[in-house]
Amino acid sequence: MCFNPGYPCECLTSGNLCEPCKTTAKDREQEEAHLSNNINSAEPVSSVSEPEMETPSTEVARDRGRNWGWMLSAIICLNILILGCAFVSGTASGGVKISTPDLQIYIILLFLLTMIWMVYYTIYNSKAENVVVLKDKHAGPIWLRGGLLLFGILSIIMDIFKIASYVGYLHCDSAVKVAFPVVQLVFVLVQTYFLWIHSRDCIQVQNNLSRCGLMLILSTNLVVWMTEVTEESLHQTIIPEFPTNVTKLSRRDIYARASYGDDSCKCSHTSCTIFKDAYYYLYPFNIEYSLFASAMAFVMWKNVGRAVSESSHHHHVKFSLKDVFIGPVFGILLVVAGLATFIVYEIEMKTNFFNEEDHESAVMMHLVMNIVIVTMMSVCTIIGSAIFKVDHREHVSEKNPTRSLDVGLLVGASLGQFIISYFSIVAMVATGAKGHLNRLNLTWGILMVIQLALQNFFIIEGLHREPFHEVESDTVVANPYAIEPSKDGNKLENVNLGNKPTADVEAHGHGATSEHKHKLLWKRRVLREVSTFLLLGNIILWIMPAFGARPQFDNDTETQFYELNMWAAIVNVGLPFGIFYRMHSVSSLFEVYLNS
Repeated sequence: MCFNPGYPCECLTSGNLCEPCKTTAKDREQEEAHLSNNINSAEPVSSVSEPEMETPSTEVARDRGRNWGWMLSAIICLNILILGCAFVSGTASGGVKISTPDLQIYIILLFLLTMIWMVYYTIYNSKAENVVVLKDKHAGPIWLRGGLLLFGILSIIMDIFKIASYVGYLHCDSAVKVAFPVVQLVFVLVQTYFLWIHSRDCIQVQNNLSRCGLMLILSTNLVVWMTEVTEESLHQTIIPEFPTNVTKLSRRDIYARASYGDDSCKCSHTSCTIFKDAYYYLYPFNIEYSLFASAMAFVMWKNVGRAVSESSHHHHVKFSLKDVFIGPVFGILLVVAGLATFIVYEIEMKTNFFNEEDHESAVMMHLVMNIVIVTMMSVCTIIGSAIFKVDHREHVSEKNPTRSLDVGLLVGASLGQFIISYFSIVAMVATGAKGHLNRLNLTWGILMVIQLALQNFFIIEGLHREPFHEVESDTVVANPYAIEPSKDGNKLENVNLGNKPTADVEAHGHGATSEHKHKLLWKRRVLREVSTFLLLGNIILWIMPAFGARPQFDNDTETQFYELNMWAAIVNVGLPFGIFYRMHSVSSLFEVYLNS
């Protein structure tokens, strides 16, 4: 066979290979040997890469484990909440023989289980080696943790007052009532420390156990919230045995009668009344503490197993009141005026509820103040929303469980106040809104609906905008090596290399920068003024209902239109969400202010 057909040779006739064909045959053998070696060496590579082909099945197994953990933790949360609802409903009903100590024993068990898991998690993370701790920079901002710390301190003070008061009833009442605030005090300490340190954790180890533990925290705080809200609602709606207008009861008198049940149990020391009055005013802070802790635990639960890039884009913003004047001043004036009218209103409700004329005047004063507050907040919100329309900042596209939770809580909590306002509007319109008091009540309901809708839009839009950036304008610098034409246009003059840029160029560059900063600052300033004013307005709208204002029960129209039981259920369900909405709006507006 001739391997070299391109050259004439006698290989085909003689049968012997010539020298060129021998060389070609040797090259062919070496090439075939090299090819066979490559094939043999490729076999181990393919066997090594076989586990990589199992990646889809690994991902499926991981997803199944994640879904199983979510399902198990959700089932635990639902069971705890439903059982807690059963206990709370049983203690609230007079016909069911479930006492307050029974409910407190159940909550004490939840406290102990939750504290055991929080301590275990903290110790495990501190002792375990090679544990990668990822942090969600958006979770647990400093103002949220600061609010949790403030409400936690006030809750601890409330528990101390409770212990001092309940000790006086040990000789005739259950010891569980003393043990409950003691355990709750320790629980608040442990939980506040845990959430302050670990609220940003994206847990990557023991994921299923961590999900169950976080749902235990969430459900425990919600059971505490349900218990305290129900207790507060019962204090407002207890029907007296003597014939009088049931909607004009003194809330303080009801609270004193409802706290300890049988009047035959007398306090053994003289300070019981002082401590009762003291911790009564701290109840709203403990309610908000439970909700803050629940929200932070839910964000941690969503972040379990979440891979967060360490280089994720996060803007560090600082709090500053520079160039902000109108919003804080008018907001503080609004808070002071609201507090003054609220104090007068509460005093009148407590002392002169048998005097029809004074009672109606006090309610009208309270409604007028609320109408003024809501109207000013609505106008201010319209201005802020108009600024967002002319603002060209980009919307945030990054996935953020904290922001999603904020928006969900904002919209969901506002439904409580929407329900009360719409029911009140229907009652006023159906009865003809006769009299000044009913007309004011109708106006307040309509304006409240408008204010809630506008504020929700403003906050949601502000939370989804990127923070402002200081964009530096282009600086114009003269080229010292340029040559300029002479006046006659024919010859070129050399420019002195030692000369500095001309004053005209410098003035132009400085003017452009100043104009750019002015265009940027006026939008930022307006948004900060609006956010500050709305923040202070929501604070006073939180203070009044949280500390006892109940104009819904101080006017007879809704009670007679819906009957007491139905109207009490509407208010007692919607008002706690409305109170939480105001406090949640404060934290959201603070974030909008920082982004501005």
